[in-house]
Amino acid sequence: MGGAGASYSLPVPAPSLLAAYRAAGATLPFGDPRGAHGVEMEGYYWRITDPRSGQVVVALCGVSRAPDGDWGAIALAGSADRFLREELTASASAARWGVGVSAGSVLEASEDRLNVDLASDARLSVGFHSPTPWPHRALGGLGAAQAVPGLGQYWHPHLLGARVEGHAVLGDRTVDLDGATAYAEKNWGAAFPGRWWWGQAHGFGDPGVCVAFAGGVLERGPLELAATSVVVHLGAAETLRLVPPLALVAVDTGASAWRVRARSARHRVTVEGDSGGSEPHLLPVPIPAERRTVNRARQYLAGRMRVEVHTGRRLRYRGESRLAGLEVGDET
Repeated sequence: MGGAGASYSLPVPAPSLLAAYRAAGATLPFGDPRGAHGVEMEGYYWRITDPRSGQVVVALCGVSRAPDGDWGAIALAGSADRFLREELTASASAARWGVGVSAGSVLEASEDRLNVDLASDARLSVGFHSPTPWPHRALGGLGAAQAVPGLGQYWHPHLLGARVEGHAVLGDRTVDLDGATAYAEKNWGAAFPGRWWWGQAHGFGDPGVCVAFAGGVLERGPLELAATSVVVHLGAAETLRLVPPLALVAVDTGASAWRVRARSARHRVTVEGDSGGSEPHLLPVPIPAERRTVNRARQYLAGRMRVEVHTGRRLRYRGESRLAGLEVGDET
């Protein structure tokens, strides 16, 4: 990715120590969270929002580790007609640094390109231009938690916006995605938590605004802690990250409603979401050692999200998107 935000430096001279550290899921300050860590599951997710047509297209790839090698779980979904196709591949790989993902002949992804070919009626071919990467900071989307080894799950939104060129074939429809907006993130760890919540949206009145949040029950040994990170990109102005322990975050989720309230010393962010009357897609979640998936991620591809951002007493932004991704998952 271009721009100053794409530059990463890794001030560690001992590759073997670094590899062991990353294999425990952690990323050093100023490290690059996007590449493979060497954990059981490396998950890559892309979301394309087109406010003109009112459509959303989602692609995901989980590169998972089984006793006999790495394998892939790929899905392609569209908001119209609840389109969803999935496939497992016998092999898959992720580059150690940056974005470089391959899953058989089904998926190839780089920092500026994504190709998915599940069938003649389930394809995605897009390029990403004028990207807005995560800003060049010591820490990513999880804040200080990214540097803690052994957490069950990690998360990082590495692409906060990009102009899309390309198209998708979803069933009997060919969808022109030229001019749409892309978002991309990575999640990785030993396994998905027993319960989690997530949301992301473009499509606000200000096209430069991006909102993302992710949370769940973090497990480390006998300890369990519910934690949530909230990220708001206010166009060219600023990228806010509110995450414990430097922010207080409260989350309420129901069957089809989300409310996230985050407060730091300077900022307050409120995110409210609902299904918008739509039905969820049931997206696959890998079980790495068993080379199989279970469809327990209930994601609304075109829900409704309202966001309000204050700095001190000043209202920085208030807006609504009707093309929001909203998800909740559990073990049931």
